[in-house]
This record gives sequence, C-alpha cells and structure tokens, in this order.
Amino acid sequence: MHDPTPPHTLPRRIGAWSLIIGIVVIVAIAFGYVGGWLAPHRLTPKKLVNQLQHDAGTFAGYRRNHAKGVCVVGHFDSSGQAQTYSVAQVFAPGQRTPVVGRFAIPSGNPYAPDSSVPIRSMALRFALANGQQWRTGMNSMPVFPVATPQAFYAQLQAKQPDPVTGKPDPAKIAAFFAAHPETAAFRAWAKTARPSASFATESYWSLNAFVFVDAAGRRQPVRWRMVPEASDAGVATTPGGADYLAADLTERLARGPQRWQLQVTLANPGDPTNDATKTWPDDRRTIDAGTLVLERSAPQASGPCRDINYDPLVLPAGIEASDDPLLPARSAAYADSYLRRTSEDAHLPGTTAPKPETSR
Repeated sequence: MHDPTPPHTLPRRIGAWSLIIGIVVIVAIAFGYVGGWLAPHRLTPKKLVNQLQHDAGTFAGYRRNHAKGVCVVGHFDSSGQAQTYSVAQVFAPGQRTPVVGRFAIPSGNPYAPDSSVPIRSMALRFALANGQQWRTGMNSMPVFPVATPQAFYAQLQAKQPDPVTGKPDPAKIAAFFAAHPETAAFRAWAKTARPSASFATESYWSLNAFVFVDAAGRRQPVRWRMVPEASDAGVATTPGGADYLAADLTERLARGPQRWQLQVTLANPGDPTNDATKTWPDDRRTIDAGTLVLERSAPQASGPCRDINYDPLVLPAGIEASDDPLLPARSAAYADSYLRRTSEDAHLPGTTAPKPETSR
C-alpha cells in the first residue's frame, strides 16, 4: 500500500511531535515542582498550612491562623504627604478610600481566650476608586521572630503540642531559639509584652518592607504602621471573659469612630528590606500618610470581611513588594488557607458558600 506521506515531511512531523511532547513534559515537571511532588523536602504552602493545623487543630470554615476575629468598616483619608513617593491613588491629596478590615489574634483556634497571646492583628482592604485594591496585614509587634519561611516552619514544628502532654515541648522550643539567634529582638519584646484590653489602643506594624514608586519611576523602600488615637486610659488591665476584645470594640464604636494615623517610614540606603527581624534606626524619616477611620464592626461569620483573603501582595500601582522572602510565602499560604476554609464553608449547615475572589 502506498504511503501518502512524502519522505521529506517525516522529519518535520517527528520534530513537531517531539516539541509538543517536550513542552508537555516541562509543564508536568513544573507542576510537580510547584506541588512538591518532585521535591518532597521542599517547603510548600500545603506543608506550612498543615503545620498550622497540627499546632492549633482544624476548625472547619475558619482561617488557619488568626482564626478569631471581628470585621470592621470605615475609610481612609489621605493627607497627601505620601504622594511624593507613590502614585497609588489612595495617597492622592484629599482622597477618601473605603476600607473593610478585620481585627484578630494570632491563633488557629477560633475559641482561644483573648488573653492567650499578647499579639493583635489588623488587616485592611482599601478599595481604590480606579478599581485597584491595596490589602495589608499588620501585627502589634515591631519585629517578626524569623526572617525566612523555612525558619517560620521550623518554629511551628517546635511549637507543635506533644501528644502526651497536649502542650509544646519546652526543650524543642529552647533548641529552636538556640539555633535561630535572629529571634533575639522578638524575644526581648515578648518578655515585656502583655495582652492588651483593646484592639483600638494598639499600634500595628507592617513588619515586611515594601516599595513606593513615584510618577518618575523612582523607588523608595518603606515600612508602615498604624498608630492609634485612643489610649489605654480608663481601660481595665485584666478584663474578664474570653471574648473581651470584640465587646470592647463594639462599645468604643458605639461612642464614635476609632482612628489611627498611617505612619510611613522611609528607608535609607543600606537598610535591610529582606529581613523582618531587624528594625530600622529611629532617625529614619517618617511621614503621616493619612487617617484610618473605623466606624462600625460586625461578626466575622456574617460580616463583610468574611470572604476577603488579606493577601499582602494584592497591591495597587505605586506600591510594590520588596525582596522580603516572607511576602510570597505569606501570599501562598493565605491562598491555601482561603481555599480550604471556603470549600468547607460550602458544606457547613446553615451557611452560604463565599463568592470566589477575583484576586487572591
């Protein structure tokens, strides 16, 4: 039987098929690497979130960390001072930007007492008028314990409860700190830190560095923090009950809006941008970028913050990520946690499945 394919076309067909097969193999290898299948010892978002679950337990429908929280709604009024360094619309003079936020404590257990940890967190989503968003997650401590995702994972492993005692093994924690001297600044802060009686009286640090970009493309590394107008005056130092933070916030908001100043610190050349365990010198210039005004709160189960993933890499034009390795790790772990809790939400009795986010 006559072969209708001319001999001179065979090499070209074989070459084309070889190219297609090669591309498929490369894509498969890439997916395998990302998923951790071909590098079982590589740290992946799944491993990180699994370890959070090992430490705190798994609570269906809740975030795997900072599980206990409350939604807040308000706006941000720009002072115009940051516009010199960033073209982000949120910093335009006189600009008012709607904000949906969330206060929380750092635990994967949504039933943990508010006094169980001295750290509080503030997460915000700024919805810019041009359709862009800025999301940020901050904590009430000036430094992070470790500088890399691998060290954070090792810290979580050291804190995993012993199956016999149900508590972390002090020897493992001591060994971790001995192997990670970069935790010294955090440990020094933690020695004197006490659980506050109010979300409203805390300062919240970005911890990670970011980069502001101006109209000419000039880049300025920055860190920021929210500084409260409220104080601890007249607040009980040891409030009763396990859920006093949400109650205090509701009471304060009933009396009027709560405000914070957004203080942006500008790095000098040589200041570390890839290490959240190190602070910048106190003499660095700080600008007042504007005022955060929170007007009302809502339970996280039904409030507007429920379906938001506060991914720190959702940034508008004019704000970019620095070279801090914790940022992409946070983003990936948040996405993994978001997918887990929303898929669980869809199967919980009496709940409505959250709408998928267009950006995570």
